[in-house]
Amino acid sequence: MATDFGLARNSSTTTANASAVLSILLLIAVAVFGCWLVGTRSLETGTDTSTYATFFERLGQGPVQTRLEPGFVLVSYGLSRLGLGVIGYQISLFALLLLIVWASTRHYFKYLGGTRGYLTFLSASVMLLFLSPMFVNGSINAVRQGLAALLVFTALLSFHQRNWLQFLLYGALAISLHFSSALYLLFAPALLLNTRWLRLVAAAAFLAYASGLSMALVQAVSPALYGLVMEYTANPNYRSGIRIDFAVFSIFWYALPHLASPLMQQPYRERIKESAAVYLVMLLPFFTIGWGYFSNRYLLPAWLSASLIMAAILCYNRIGALRHPMLIRLGLIASCAVFYIYVTNVIVI
Repeated sequence: MATDFGLARNSSTTTANASAVLSILLLIAVAVFGCWLVGTRSLETGTDTSTYATFFERLGQGPVQTRLEPGFVLVSYGLSRLGLGVIGYQISLFALLLLIVWASTRHYFKYLGGTRGYLTFLSASVMLLFLSPMFVNGSINAVRQGLAALLVFTALLSFHQRNWLQFLLYGALAISLHFSSALYLLFAPALLLNTRWLRLVAAAAFLAYASGLSMALVQAVSPALYGLVMEYTANPNYRSGIRIDFAVFSIFWYALPHLASPLMQQPYRERIKESAAVYLVMLLPFFTIGWGYFSNRYLLPAWLSASLIMAAILCYNRIGALRHPMLIRLGLIASCAVFYIYVTNVIVI
């Protein structure tokens, strides 16, 4: 009996190791595919691609004056010193984005109290990001904000855990890549409220936005800020003003973890709902100034973090078949085809 038990345990360990190796190899293959797809895109693919390419090419031609954030400039300068061309630069930026995805999912996994199955959770997160047009936007258009987005989520998770050092570290990294990150961190104290009060604050902010009150208040209290928001990247081809569709769409992703609560396992259920509170705080900047041009960019950090929260719901649901590693791997492979269509056709939100 003891021998049989030992053989069974060894067999189980071997199976687990083989599964882990398969997951790692698949994740590497997906990362290579993504780097190739995003890195080799033409300068016409994405509204900002040519701008970043021109900036990078000028780095090797002497001093460059730029309004870009110091962290992003430092990364770009380092890549330029390596002798990379534009394609190598684009590949490296997307590889950095995937590295940030890894760091953020690792932190979130620990936040949830996860001890086993991280590779499955990472696979689910990458799958859902690849299925998201918002992730494409952060990969080929709003590149700096895309790099900063999940660092903002991680910083706010750290604040929620009262881990002040990590909050400052991730927050500083996010701001160094995109200054708008500071806007989300300013709302971090809202996480000190209990759930009921936070929902009341968010509901009031939603109604103020939907009614036009927040726009009127900003215009009356700070005309300079109002002018900055309305004039920044003004584009007659893009609709400004109140976007009820964006607001309702965003609130849906907060409500979903609560609606799906009966289907989730304990103790992860409560932690997932608590992380939804972090997502809710990330919507507050949009409810405050999300009536200018390209207001979807104020939602990018929240929308990308929603993919990680949905991955947690998928991996910790009560229906074993839905969270089976093989099903998630197949979904990850399928998501690559969707990601290809998104990038080549510039399908973004």
